[in-house]
This record gives sequence, C-alpha cells and structure tokens, in this order.
Amino acid sequence: MNEIFLPQETVMLDKFASDLNFEMLYAGRGILTLTSISVDRPGLRLAGFYSYFDTQRILLIGLTEHEYLRSFSQEERAERIRRLFDCGEIPCIVFSRDLPVLPEFMEGARKSGTPVFRSSKMTTAVMTDLFVYLSRLLAPATTMHGVLMDVFGSGILLTGNSGVGKSETAMELIKRGHRLVADDSVVVKRVENKLLGTAPERIRFFMELRGIGIINVKNMYGAGAVLEEKEVEFVMEMERWQRDKEYDRIGGLENKEEILGVKIPKLTVPVSPGRNLAILIEVAARNYRLKGMGYDAAQELVERTIGR
Repeated sequence: MNEIFLPQETVMLDKFASDLNFEMLYAGRGILTLTSISVDRPGLRLAGFYSYFDTQRILLIGLTEHEYLRSFSQEERAERIRRLFDCGEIPCIVFSRDLPVLPEFMEGARKSGTPVFRSSKMTTAVMTDLFVYLSRLLAPATTMHGVLMDVFGSGILLTGNSGVGKSETAMELIKRGHRLVADDSVVVKRVENKLLGTAPERIRFFMELRGIGIINVKNMYGAGAVLEEKEVEFVMEMERWQRDKEYDRIGGLENKEEILGVKIPKLTVPVSPGRNLAILIEVAARNYRLKGMGYDAAQELVERTIGR
C-alpha cells in the first residue's frame, strides 16, 4: 500500500543556503522545518495588522520593509520587530538586495533562534526562487513499490509483485544504455500536473538482486547509468502470465493509473520464461513517444483495414 506524506520537510541550513544561493548570516536553531509554500512580506505586520499572519511562512524583507522600519525611531522600530517575533516560531528570515540587517532584527533573531539569510537578488526574484523551491520540496508525495527507469528519455515505472523480475529487467536495461532512477522504493511527488520520481536518499543508486545481493549501480556502471530524478510518464505492470487472461494484442486499450490525482498511461506486460522484457520496454518507450507526436500504429492498421 502506498504511503502519502504530509507536506513537511526538515532542511539543513547549509543545504538551503546552497540550493538558493543565499548568504547565511545567523544559524539560529540550526535547521529549517518547512510546512508552507507561501512566502510572507511582513509589511502589514510591521504596520500593526496581525490578522491572518501565518508564522509557518518564510519572511522576506525587501527594500520597502527595510526603509519603512528605518523611518521609525530606534525604540519604535525595536518594538515593532519584537511584536513580529512574539507571534510564533518563524522558519527563517531572508533579506533581499544585499540589504544591511538592522540590529533590532538580528537581536530578535538571536532571542528566538530564527535563522537569517541574505540574497543579492531583487525581492521579486527571491520570492520567485523561494516559491519554486518550496513547491517542489513540499509537493504532495507518495512512495510506491517498483523500479523507475529512464528509457529513451521516457520515465517508465515498473511495478508488480515481489520476485516478478523488476530489478533483473532494470539491470538488462542499464546494460543497454538506459538509466536507473530508483529501485524497490520510488518517491513520487506531484509538482503542478507532473509526477516526479526519485529514490529515497539512503538507498539512492542501490539495487537488490536476488542471489547476488546489494550493488551500487553508479559505482559499478558509472554516473551515466543513473539519474537522480525523472518525470513518471507511464506505468508498466509486470505480472506472471495467466493462461485464462486476455491480454491486449492491438494496443487500442487506453488503461490509466491514477497517482496523486494525475492519470498516466498503464500497460500490463505478462512475464513468462523466454520473453525479453527489456526489448519490450524499449519498444513501449518508443511507441509512447510516437503516440505523443500524433502517430498511433493501431489506429493506422484499423484505418487500412476499414479502407479495404
């Protein structure tokens, strides 16, 4: 059964600063716990309006807020900033445009343990970067049992019961020049209307092969054999051949699988001794690309048949 995660992530400060090219001015509590994709410019809060103030949002201080605070006396400025920090535990504060950090802000950050960062970019650009970063980081996610491969540029999620041969098929695909994204456990996130798949950090690029054990695909086959993230474009379910089951032989059936509210194409591939599944998956990837460009072989065959 798939496990759906609530949008909450804990990020180390140095990684956060590196990902967004921020300068870290004060480490504070040492980590960031992020739960909201929204970013708050606290102009109204500094003016005394605290209704609808969500302290789970990152605070972004731009030139407008900076100059507004500078217009007050030191005592008034300190009081307004103190009230801001008293509202709750703010994840962090980011100053844009290389603005100097007012001493009252730094004092409030030290008392509350709030990390402080600074960027050289304009305020609008920083807000855009933060929104994109948080949208990906806090996207709805689920874990799925399967193997995610990049085959001819298409992200194919191989699913099926344990022991059906998913990892062995993935190894054959790797030998044929395709790339592994995740084995056994695939973390899928919905970013806008796309599904992005990756491996959990602790098992990234590792693969389990029954009878052999654990291998590191990157170390064994090189960096060109792996990929950190790939869009999941369709699902191929591998199941043991059932004699009494009718399988699609034309390719006209449009089966779909819904993952996090997004429906993507799904194929069911019967597994039996002697079938070269790696070749079948390559053919499926090429056929998917052709359908995306408007060509459907099954439809053409039907039209030719009717035309006769």
